[in-house]
Amino acid sequence: MPEPLTPADVLALDREHVWHPYGPMPGRTEPLLVESAAGVRLRLGRPAEGRTELVDGMASWWSAVHGYNHPVLNDAARGQLERMSHVMFGGLTHEPAVRLAKRLVDITPEPLRHVFLADSGSVSVEVAVKMCLQYWRSLGKPRKQRLLTWRGGYHGDTWQPMAVCDPDGGMHHFWQGVLPRQVFADAPPAGFDAPPDAGYAAHLRELIARHADELAAVIVEPVVQGAGGMSFHSPGYLRVLREACDAHGVLLVFDEIATGFGRTGALFAAGHAAVAPDVMCLGKALTGGYLTLAATLCTAEVAGGIARGELPVLAHGPTFMGNPLAAAVADASVELLLSQDWTREVKRIETGLRDGLAAARDVPGVRDVRVLGAIGVVQLDHPVDMAAATRAAVREGVWLRPFRDLIYTMPPYITGDEDVARIGAAVCAAARAG
Repeated sequence: MPEPLTPADVLALDREHVWHPYGPMPGRTEPLLVESAAGVRLRLGRPAEGRTELVDGMASWWSAVHGYNHPVLNDAARGQLERMSHVMFGGLTHEPAVRLAKRLVDITPEPLRHVFLADSGSVSVEVAVKMCLQYWRSLGKPRKQRLLTWRGGYHGDTWQPMAVCDPDGGMHHFWQGVLPRQVFADAPPAGFDAPPDAGYAAHLRELIARHADELAAVIVEPVVQGAGGMSFHSPGYLRVLREACDAHGVLLVFDEIATGFGRTGALFAAGHAAVAPDVMCLGKALTGGYLTLAATLCTAEVAGGIARGELPVLAHGPTFMGNPLAAAVADASVELLLSQDWTREVKRIETGLRDGLAAARDVPGVRDVRVLGAIGVVQLDHPVDMAAATRAAVREGVWLRPFRDLIYTMPPYITGDEDVARIGAAVCAAARAG
């Protein structure tokens, strides 16, 4: 065993060698050092703002829905490690991947019958796009190669996902002129409970009709646009998209990487509209935050169309596709979620966040406060001072990760009422500081 590093050593080596997400190299701010995690708490290896542990208000970028160090998921990981941690998926199969695929088919909308297991959410979107493009090529319609989405979206950081992220306000506008040129509708009107706007519905229908001959698919985040702006929209627009796609021969893809597994109060956000897509992407909470894994599900029609083409296979095969360790933990995580009254827990968190964030409405510079399921958002009328807002949250004993003009929380579902209240106070404190 190597000699353990001191906290100072870890941070010095981190500063010298480690490139963190969405940051420069070398970094300009020192990250907090986490030495362990359990339940909803992160234990720090070096105190920050007088705190040695923090309530995680982010669920590790929305994935750790069961919290940390959960005995059920630990047991699933240990049990699978004793059998095998990995085996290639080309020409071989194994029980964890098969069980997980069957479970996902059982709980997602009925037409989705086939499961492609990928490495990450962004890769699952790449796979979804490839499925749609290859489907139309196989049917002798190679001109159908563009994608339609609405502004304000975010689908990942690899190539095709970047092409359908918001082209102006998003983090990928730098790549305009290099990325494939897609079709963008206006951002959906805000408000989960707002009735669908007839003019906007007509806008969606008109765009799909006008570009139908060149569109392979429409791809959207249903109900909640995540990292593109944490905005909520009426489920009614999903029904508009489904009807228009059916009328004009266009596939419909739902990116449920952030919204899946109960986050919005429905098991999948598509359930709010009782709409089924042709392709669905899942990730983040799939393994309960333990390991990286994602899935792209499609209908028998999509899979069969590809199989009838000149290239009858989906030419995609990640080295760690169907990783047994990740699949075993994912199956255990989904079973754990479904074995509990997760709807009650998400509703309880929703109520706590509504109460806790209400005070933010009176904070100068706050433009909007919104809550849906286990998602709470405070939007400022200016770019957030990320360092100041983060320090303010840490002083309250909470880990948050603000961005752009947003201070938000998506906590684990096991977060107790006192900790939900603590998170609410931290979001308000961050809004005052930011």
